Amino acid sequence: MNNPLITVLMPAYNAENYIREAIQSVLCQTFEDFEMLVIDDGSSDRTKQIVDEFSDIRIKRISKAHEGISKTLNIGLYCSTGKYIARFDADDICFPERLQYQVNFLESHPDHSLTGCDAAYIQEDGEYLFQFKCMAHEHHEIIRKLYFYCPFIHSGVMFRKEDVIAAGGYPIHAHHFEDYLLWVKLAKKGKLHNIPKPLIKVRFNAKSLTIDEKWRGYKFRKLKSQIIHRGEVTEKEGAQLLEIIKGQNDEGLKQAAYHALCAKKLLADNYQPGEARRQILKAINFKPFRIDNYGLLIVSYLPEKFIKWLHNQSPNRL
Repeated sequence: MNNPLITVLMPAYNAENYIREAIQSVLCQTFEDFEMLVIDDGSSDRTKQIVDEFSDIRIKRISKAHEGISKTLNIGLYCSTGKYIARFDADDICFPERLQYQVNFLESHPDHSLTGCDAAYIQEDGEYLFQFKCMAHEHHEIIRKLYFYCPFIHSGVMFRKEDVIAAGGYPIHAHHFEDYLLWVKLAKKGKLHNIPKPLIKVRFNAKSLTIDEKWRGYKFRKLKSQIIHRGEVTEKEGAQLLEIIKGQNDEGLKQAAYHALCAKKLLADNYQPGEARRQILKAINFKPFRIDNYGLLIVSYLPEKFIKWLHNQSPNRL
């Protein structure tokens, strides 16, 4: 293809369980002037073979040694040919009009560098979990909250390639919040926006790289906050972040965090206390000495109105 307007940028690492459905959702877009760039980050499963089964000429695969998400995304960024980059993850699902909505917005708002969107969240098996509304949609609202909460779902953003390159691309030392730090840098290049409409389904996946940051601990959260407010990350700080993350590279921890997060959302966003308790008990089974899970179990017996009030007092509380 010659100069497609959009590059759909999908990093993939051992994504054989979900990548076929993710790719199919992109190929079903109502907007068709795009290339799909799949950067395989050293997968050891059937990811590459599944991608290659698609005959659509818009799909391009690049395989590389496993280096992590930031380097993978930067390779994709510089290999892309589109004016706009639509980020997308290999375990998520696009609604058919996602690209059309976002490119229409950016084409008609040249002062904006990026637009995200609301989303529907699903569990690993595809079961609906809750509807997510971004914390802010207009630029002035986003800027007011930018240094306290990440304003975008990473796999749901579309941005101007030239602006992100001018901002330095994805910072390679901001482990597990490379996107958030990029948005802080990008805010100096142009306006930011979220479309108030769900355009993707985001899958909670225990095997994904990120877990609920409450489980990362105080040291990680404090260091991240300092970096975000400063707008820069050093190599030394990156090493500290990586040390914390590697110390938590435990399958039981990931599974427990996944089930606890599902439970929180089943209480606060899609009130189902019975199902939430089932998820909490699974989390306790994986990590029986996490006291906060027992507190969450107690909360699950409280009235819905009180749980929602508690959740609204602090987004990080539940």
